[in-house]
Amino acid sequence: MKTGIYTLIQNKKIAENTYEWVLMGDMSSISRPGQFVNIKIDGFYLRRPISVCDCRADRLTLIFKVVGDGTGKMSRMKEGETVDVMTGLGNGYDLSVAGEKPLLIGGGAGVPPMYMAARLLSEKGIKPTVILGFGNESEVFYKEEFEKLGCDVKVTTVDGSCGIKGFVTNAMDGIEYSYFYTCGPEPMLKAVYDKSTTEGQFSFEERMGCGFGACMGCSCKTKYGYKRICRDGPVLLKEEIIW
Repeated sequence: MKTGIYTLIQNKKIAENTYEWVLMGDMSSISRPGQFVNIKIDGFYLRRPISVCDCRADRLTLIFKVVGDGTGKMSRMKEGETVDVMTGLGNGYDLSVAGEKPLLIGGGAGVPPMYMAARLLSEKGIKPTVILGFGNESEVFYKEEFEKLGCDVKVTTVDGSCGIKGFVTNAMDGIEYSYFYTCGPEPMLKAVYDKSTTEGQFSFEERMGCGFGACMGCSCKTKYGYKRICRDGPVLLKEEIIW
């Protein structure tokens, strides 16, 4: 875990209420997809945890949805402004167990961490199948970015305005996969858990106080005892989850 001052070099709206940030700074503490950062916003007491979308050299890409005053202020920040960022948080995904046909499943704000996972897998010569779930066409983002990596991309929307109508589980039918990685809202994760036919890793979205395990506010019970989502997670193995 490191804390530093990072410079915002890009702030771009990429979908309805969804923004892509690119920050410049020290990325040495980020080693796995599925990790997250905690951003201090002037005027707000708690930091905002945001999943890492991608990390290369001194560039960090984050994608967030505006859901309140804090993220609203983030969406209005200008290029050249600086922010206090805590990096290297969370355990992240273990890609060493992906096998030859991994399946990546992201829903809404759970899509960004799938991108770094897909990029690292593709660099190893493994082309995953990717399922991206959204509410409607106006919320869809990063489909083309995944396709440029060589992924087989399937998009689902609840209203059927883009891709397959329904939820991410509707797109899982007929797909052969060796292992899976997923991130999204808890009802989606539970549905993927019930539908999946292999082992996998789940990244949980949880409200966090500190982001590094001190406050115990995001603790959850697993088959192996209590774990802190921010420090021991956010990634949990399928076999340890208690719903």
